[in-house]
Amino acid sequence: MPYSFTLASTIPASPQAVYGAWLDSAGHSKMTGAKAKASNKIGGAFTAWDGYISGKNIELAPGERIVQSWRTSEFSDADADSILTITFEPAKGGAKLTLEHANVPDGHKGYENGGWEDSYFAPMKEYFAALKKP
Repeated sequence: MPYSFTLASTIPASPQAVYGAWLDSAGHSKMTGAKAKASNKIGGAFTAWDGYISGKNIELAPGERIVQSWRTSEFSDADADSILTITFEPAKGGAKLTLEHANVPDGHKGYENGGWEDSYFAPMKEYFAALKKP
């Protein structure tokens, strides 16, 4: 049975900078350290982590919210796409990124248990912190 979870992290950049990098091929690749092909259009397809992740943009509110269909190469053909909702808010030290991952297939708990932290939050913090250094 699919499940949902919510995670949050503060990224040392403005909400607009994080939003922009997420939807830009070069920015997404640089902030995660893996090849991505992104789109900043509703309905636009994307891939991330060298094709491991794929999906489409469902809703975009610049600097505030991204909603994407999302699946990995580990999803079975019978698994529906999961839905990723990312919101950005100004916070002390940067942007508070809140990520809700819904309709995640059973057996994919690694995303919640360290996957997002290791593959996105930690490298994003390093990337944006390095941009701030003179």
